[in-house]
Amino acid sequence: MTVTDSPPAGDGPLGIGLLCFIVQRTMEDRVLADLAAAGFDDLTMAQSRVMARIGPQGTRVTDLAEQARVTKQTVVTTIHQLAGAGYVRRIPDPSDARARLVVFDQRGLAALEIARKTEAAVHEEWTRHLGRRETERLHELLTKLREITDPYR
Repeated sequence: MTVTDSPPAGDGPLGIGLLCFIVQRTMEDRVLADLAAAGFDDLTMAQSRVMARIGPQGTRVTDLAEQARVTKQTVVTTIHQLAGAGYVRRIPDPSDARARLVVFDQRGLAALEIARKTEAAVHEEWTRHLGRRETERLHELLTKLREITDPYR
């Protein structure tokens, strides 16, 4: 936690980083709850964070580890668990015969569909709360901030 993210000593506002974390945590909690309700109750938060970084054409383990900010060994273990549960599989990387990609398997695609629906529902709830104009402005500002904060864009 950085100084600007720490809870205020008095009546001051919370830092932007902490506010973004609170919003992200809420989204993750809702997605995992809806997945569990739909029968995907074997997914952990750590597994879902790795899954969230799998691209549409697949992603290398080293890239997943870097983006999730965990070790390659942690991702290998996580992918092994997810593959055993039918969420992902590893395939040869067409651009490099020595490498393999992690891609969604059928169960993973079904879970992804539910996660996307939940994300859309939560977004709509937040839009009702903030109003369309404020939501669009928030999206613009966070997108602009991403220009200097997201090395994976």
